[in-house]
Amino acid sequence: MVLGSIDTPEKFDAKRLKMAKNVWHAMKDTDSRECRNCHNFDSMAPESQKKRSRKQHAKAMIDGNTCIDCHKGIAHTKVHDQLSEAELDELNKPLAENKREIAPQWQAFIDNGYKLIKKKDTVTTNVVSASEKVVEAQPVKASTSVAKPTASSPASNINWSSIEAVDIPLFFPGQASMEWVLKGSDHGGKRAIMTGDRCFDCHEDEEVDIGDKIVSGEILEPTPIPGKRGSMVLKVQAAHDANNLYMRFQWKDDKHAPAPFITGGKMDPENQIKLAIMLATDSEDDPKVEFAERSGCWQSCHHDVNGMPHEPDKSLLKTSPLASQLDLSGGFTKYLKESRTEIEIEGKNNKKRGGWDKLKSEVEIEALLKEGAFMDLLRYKSGTGESEDGYILAERVMTGGQGVSFVGELKDGVWTVVMKRKLTSDKLGDISMVADQLYNIGFAIHDDYSSSRFHHVSLGFKLGFDNEDAEINAIKQ
Repeated sequence: MVLGSIDTPEKFDAKRLKMAKNVWHAMKDTDSRECRNCHNFDSMAPESQKKRSRKQHAKAMIDGNTCIDCHKGIAHTKVHDQLSEAELDELNKPLAENKREIAPQWQAFIDNGYKLIKKKDTVTTNVVSASEKVVEAQPVKASTSVAKPTASSPASNINWSSIEAVDIPLFFPGQASMEWVLKGSDHGGKRAIMTGDRCFDCHEDEEVDIGDKIVSGEILEPTPIPGKRGSMVLKVQAAHDANNLYMRFQWKDDKHAPAPFITGGKMDPENQIKLAIMLATDSEDDPKVEFAERSGCWQSCHHDVNGMPHEPDKSLLKTSPLASQLDLSGGFTKYLKESRTEIEIEGKNNKKRGGWDKLKSEVEIEALLKEGAFMDLLRYKSGTGESEDGYILAERVMTGGQGVSFVGELKDGVWTVVMKRKLTSDKLGDISMVADQLYNIGFAIHDDYSSSRFHHVSLGFKLGFDNEDAEINAIKQ
């Protein structure tokens, strides 16, 4: 600019990425000296930061990351999304010379497993605290039962009043696919998840803000629904006996927000709500489904399923040779990367992201199913009262509810759904559960007659049996 070669806003924008790269490399060489004039790790207090910030700052000190690795685009127009993933990964790599002696307040936090040390007078529980900002629902005036058939609760022998409820925030996810999660220029948390962090580790207590931003159309939602809530609180209780897992779910109903892109405003007029629970085994040493222990059910959401940016054209599905192996009549819902030969993450050179058409052979998929490389899917539909017991691998398969039973009702503006599920099964697509192990569990609610991706989802949680370390602890009854 001093030389006069950049003398218009248009020329500046044309050179913006090149200039930004120069600054990024300079800051990398100086360990972000300009940032550290004011922001020094030694003077930071972990308890004054959000959960995501304090954990990433602690890891940065240990690994040798510097400010600019995470904070590109803070002071200027965002251009780092124009970098390739290889360039971004190289630029964000930690440097041994940037490792530093860790201040005592940070060392105490790290030694406590990246958790804040509780004051002695603080009472701890296994309840996940939900933000007070969660949108309160509009209660329905009349008591309305929607359970069909009107049977007694499948968990009538459980004393729910003796079991503490866990508050699970569910939020609207928009078009945040697994490919979006794993692309650094889309999702700044890519490095964290690739190094083993769970979505829960970074985004606990942020769910409400995330849902508000997405449901409004600010990010990740090209077709917002006016009046749709961005989040809700799902109260979860869990119990077990020798043979079954029991769970009770409660949440507030909301006023109807018609979808403007659907005639009549109801995407699924037959079902006011659908509740889904997704289970996967929990093993860092031998994960059957990659990322399930970190991202929960997100692993099944891809950039090319129904309602997503790279959804395949219906005419393409009709002529696809995969029609003999998959049910393509309703498009694509969910699948796991384990069932595909490859998944396109970046979308370079105008490639479609995802991998719906990169299906492995039937023999390979059958072997994966037998090995346990699937996600167990349980679902309740309010319109029919139907209990569905299925799984996700090559596609979503619902097999009719042999291993699970639900009963639900809407009363005084509150939904209550109770589930009974067998602990063990010899049926393919079922996860057999034992008391001394943890399991990954996630929840989704299609409320207000919604379908496809227009639901609310949770982060991934850990389910255990009489285990105080589990985020959802099933108590023996």
